[in-house]
Amino acid sequence: MNTQAQPLPVGKKAPAFQSVTFTGDKIKLSDFLGQYTAVYFYPKDNTPGCTNQACNLQDNLGTLTKHDIQVIGISPDANASHEKFATKYDLSFPLVADTDHKIIEKYGVWGEKKNYGKTYMGLHRTTFLIDPKGKIVHVFTKPKTKEHAEEILAKVNELR
Repeated sequence: MNTQAQPLPVGKKAPAFQSVTFTGDKIKLSDFLGQYTAVYFYPKDNTPGCTNQACNLQDNLGTLTKHDIQVIGISPDANASHEKFATKYDLSFPLVADTDHKIIEKYGVWGEKKNYGKTYMGLHRTTFLIDPKGKIVHVFTKPKTKEHAEEILAKVNELR
């Protein structure tokens, strides 16, 4: 078994998924066809890097939306954790709980990680930029957590 994360490549059709957010809203990737969608996978609610990334995306959500770019966050945390996180930081984009890693593994972002000399399995922070037809057009494998919205917008502008 390969323990390395293998994010899906550019050019692939983004794997379909559906879930229910902590607000009770049903969400499926196909709801976002017709616009660019940034599906960002992050390791854990309320950790410094994940908070920086979520707040950067929220702070720039108006600009992203104005450019027809939607944001969906996915992590292995449960909906109760997402609710606290979204409420604390006033996040208005959907957060998807993937506690069984089904979506995370479809996108190839679960794998071996190293931290302070320890090796463990975990989620690799990755964002997939999906075009209006549902195809992956860019993969951010090391997004800048404090400037991620700007990275996304620059890439979409480059692609248009």
